[in-house]
Amino acid sequence: MPQVTATLTAPDRSATARRDDGRGGASEFAPLLRTIKEQGLLERRAGWYARGMAVNFLGLAAVVAGVVLLGPSWWALLLAVPLALLSARAAFVGHDAGHAQISADRRRNRMIQLVHANLLLGMSQEWWNDKHNRHHANPNHLDKDPDVAADILVFAQHQTTGRAGFRGWLTRHQAWLFFPLTTLEGIALKVYGFQALFSQDGPYRTRRERLVEGALLLAHVVLYATLLLTTLTVGQALVFALIHQMLLGLHLGMAFAPNHKGMEMPDAHPDGDSWGHLRRQVLTSRNIRGGFLTDWFLGGLNYQIEHHLFPSMPRPHLRLAQPAVRAHCRTVGIPYTETGFVESYRQALGHLHEVGEPLRSAA
Repeated sequence: MPQVTATLTAPDRSATARRDDGRGGASEFAPLLRTIKEQGLLERRAGWYARGMAVNFLGLAAVVAGVVLLGPSWWALLLAVPLALLSARAAFVGHDAGHAQISADRRRNRMIQLVHANLLLGMSQEWWNDKHNRHHANPNHLDKDPDVAADILVFAQHQTTGRAGFRGWLTRHQAWLFFPLTTLEGIALKVYGFQALFSQDGPYRTRRERLVEGALLLAHVVLYATLLLTTLTVGQALVFALIHQMLLGLHLGMAFAPNHKGMEMPDAHPDGDSWGHLRRQVLTSRNIRGGFLTDWFLGGLNYQIEHHLFPSMPRPHLRLAQPAVRAHCRTVGIPYTETGFVESYRQALGHLHEVGEPLRSAA
């Protein structure tokens, strides 16, 4: 039976359930874990992922062929749209490989993630895993989750203290600026990866890891630039890259934005740091209702509660696990938050708007 791990480097969640004594953490989570294991929902789905990756590679090859065949034509820019969708699919595969969802073999997951993250997207695997591990361990915790640390956006009103000038303006209008800012996310992921590569405090454990990741990041840049500059004019290549990266960033932002924004923050509760695994993951996460199209567009992250409870659960099993998780939460009296697609963004953006209120009032 596969182990329940947060990512390739995170601890076994079944072990967490045995030793977790926060607010009845062990007694609350263990029965659910047992049910999920008995249903076989932690078993890997290598064939499902293999088919998905094959289809995505064929799609990428078709887009590349289309760019080559069209040559220096402005019509080629239309292909930036499907390329953004296919790039997001690669990001979701890289995410799942980092969580050991695809294979029980650590090295195989690493190779899949290196190809999809570093080579196809130009995003550092180790930088992402390090950041994402910390997020999963303490979701929505202002002092421990890097995803809610004060940066361009802020997520709690006390984070607005001292923000003035351009940063203050961003905070005052961050709800309105959220989606425009996400268009920069595709580029930002590349920048963060190269910064980690050249940082002495980067996440790389060995020199070999740094060299492998660096070589693949460089290969991504060279191949991407070569494709565009040898088939399009310089102006067309720049516009194509801009459309592709902006749509990719927007797509990823739409997938990640509604998951935790506006949900409970453990550090805002007197006993938040003592929450067990079940409470910590369920109370800070929001699911999005929908069917096949929602699952496809959001890469399974619309089942954010199930994903956080069982990070190594294969993506196609998240929907199957939902009834058991929902029923168990009802049994132990923990709110299970699920909302519609549009409403999820309304709640997330409403929270960002509320956070910026002190600066708007002082302006």
